[in-house]
Amino acid sequence: MKHYILLAFWLVAFNYSNGQAVTGKIKSFFINAKSLQNTGGENPNRKVSVYLPPNYDGNSERYPVIYYLHGFMGKDSIFSNMKEILDEGIRSKKIRPFILVQSDQYTLFEGSFYSNSTLTGNWDEFTSKELVAYVDKNFRTIARRESRGIGGHSMGGYGAFKIAMLHPEVFSSVYAMSPGLLAMVKEFGPNSNSYREVQAVKTHDELKKTYYPKVLVAVGRAWSPNPNKPPFYCDFPFSYEGDKMIINQPIFEKWEANMPVYMVEKYADNLRKLAAIKMDWGRNDAPRFPVQIGMLSQRLENLGITHFAEEYIGDHTNKIWSRDGRVLNDLLPFFNDYLDFD
Repeated sequence: MKHYILLAFWLVAFNYSNGQAVTGKIKSFFINAKSLQNTGGENPNRKVSVYLPPNYDGNSERYPVIYYLHGFMGKDSIFSNMKEILDEGIRSKKIRPFILVQSDQYTLFEGSFYSNSTLTGNWDEFTSKELVAYVDKNFRTIARRESRGIGGHSMGGYGAFKIAMLHPEVFSSVYAMSPGLLAMVKEFGPNSNSYREVQAVKTHDELKKTYYPKVLVAVGRAWSPNPNKPPFYCDFPFSYEGDKMIINQPIFEKWEANMPVYMVEKYADNLRKLAAIKMDWGRNDAPRFPVQIGMLSQRLENLGITHFAEEYIGDHTNKIWSRDGRVLNDLLPFFNDYLDFD
């Protein structure tokens, strides 16, 4: 009997050493967030999914944490293909064992934009304070900024950059993949059709059938809420009277105050406190992404803020969670290099 036990133990050890048993696990739970109490009808009870590395339950080690922010219309789910990529990152030694956290920031209008809002709740505060405190209390994290990174894609890339910029005391490094709404350009610029389209939408059901107007409403509820303006309770920086464009200057300034291209000079000292900053974008993405990310990178360069900015051959989604994608081959190695694992 002893021989069988030893043989079984040897086989497990052999398979693990050859990468065949490198599988983490997902734990999901809800946080009834104080920071997300709101008057806009959003549910403050948010689901959170956490990836725990292989053998988490078999040891007493502590791990660094990557906070991953999903994109517009996304939720907290760490799907099986995503888990496989995280497992593969550890198995192939692209990154040492780590914890990854993703919270549900899907709203009534499909995205929080990770911003504090008097209407929808304080999503920045939830992400940077309440969520971090909960994770540090309930999981074996290395609970210091040097061991916390933040990353995300699209709306999540925007949120990751902005939150890292505002909270360098919480996060030490940031990787923003195809970050959106860094500036009012192209599809969200004043000469696009997007503001005409949103002005023509009168009901939530109509809005659901759109894309750009839906994004603008989510952004407006985050950055320029107006409790006296149904049906969407927000203002926009541009409107039209016939063919004449009207600039709403106070709202224009509120939007710019939330867009990183226009924020970085004010928060330059915060950005200099970060260990590393990286952003990337696909060459074949929608027109606004290469333009606005280029603008942000140039502003950072002008301010003398060290960062990485990289274009790759791909579109908005086809090279993110694939085997040849950015998470496995770029984001995870980036955090392996810049997070403190000890």
